[in-house]
Amino acid sequence: MEFEGVVWRVLPQIKGTSARGEWVKQEVVFELPGEFNRKICVGFWGDKANDAATLKPGETIAVSANVESREYNGRWYTEVRAWRINRKSTAESQPYAAENLPPLDAFSAEEPASSATDVDDLPF
Repeated sequence: MEFEGVVWRVLPQIKGTSARGEWVKQEVVFELPGEFNRKICVGFWGDKANDAATLKPGETIAVSANVESREYNGRWYTEVRAWRINRKSTAESQPYAAENLPPLDAFSAEEPASSATDVDDLPF
């Protein structure tokens, strides 16, 4: 599976030890642009976890991943495991930086008073 998404959140890195040795996993939540912005949590393992840890919210990333479901005790669990990431050029990315947001006082302005000519065609 391949998709292009915007980094929404980089979750804390998880480390552990198994019978095969030490392992590291980095999960990143991507927002997929579209009519309905959806989010998908993608896991990066091993060396890819260190690469994923450098991602910043707002970056546009192309991700290649495998999607796999497995059964455990009668329940099914799905994992999205990335095997390649490609950063898009910074000109294409629009980071969620404070300087890109409107000032807070822009939201506190009062709504203009409605006139009698306004039509309210809402069904409720």
